[in-house]
Amino acid sequence: MTHRSWFPATLPGERVVLRRHVPANLRVFQRWYADPAVVRLTRYQDSPMRPDEIERFFAARALGSDSLAMAIHLRDDDRLIGTCALSQLDADNGSALFHITIGEKDEWGHGYGTEATRLMIDHAFGGLGLHRVALSVFSFNERAVRSYRSVGFVVEGRAREAIWREGRWWDEISMSLLQSDWKARHERQTADAAIGVEEAPAEPTGVATPVEPATRRGAVMAGILGKRR
Repeated sequence: MTHRSWFPATLPGERVVLRRHVPANLRVFQRWYADPAVVRLTRYQDSPMRPDEIERFFAARALGSDSLAMAIHLRDDDRLIGTCALSQLDADNGSALFHITIGEKDEWGHGYGTEATRLMIDHAFGGLGLHRVALSVFSFNERAVRSYRSVGFVVEGRAREAIWREGRWWDEISMSLLQSDWKARHERQTADAAIGVEEAPAEPTGVATPVEPATRRGAVMAGILGKRR
């Protein structure tokens, strides 16, 4: 893996731009993670996060060095709509976990999460030289599963009936994307562009991967690929 551009200042896309989090973003985190609709898709516990939990989570995940976290802004008006991150970096094996939340519910279904995911995956493989990126998603979050598939993630397993929601059990799905998959996809897109074949439109997405409790976090990123630049 390479040390270059470990923590970029920005990752610009066509409709969204990813930027480093700033302390003022705590206000929107407090609103997002206290919203039952957002919490349903992002939290293992069936209850909103307490204000003190949100503050600790924001300090560790968004501002800390344990993960590569980026704020998702709309390119047109700079509105902050979500957050995404790479965590649990295993430098020896070139792997990391991906997480994303689109916290502004009125922006669900527009494909912003899919574009942000692509930007982060491109950085993971093209910038950091990772070998594998994995994630987990609750099976009732079908919109997120479609979004991940559209980026290239494949289902590699599931924890059966791992989550209790709305009076029934649901599976937790494990998905992954390899650098070889990512390279092959880019080669196909380049070849298609050369002959004028358009890529299929991205699936709409809302909020996606669940927030990992502190006990689920593994290797600390700080000191592995270097501190934030």
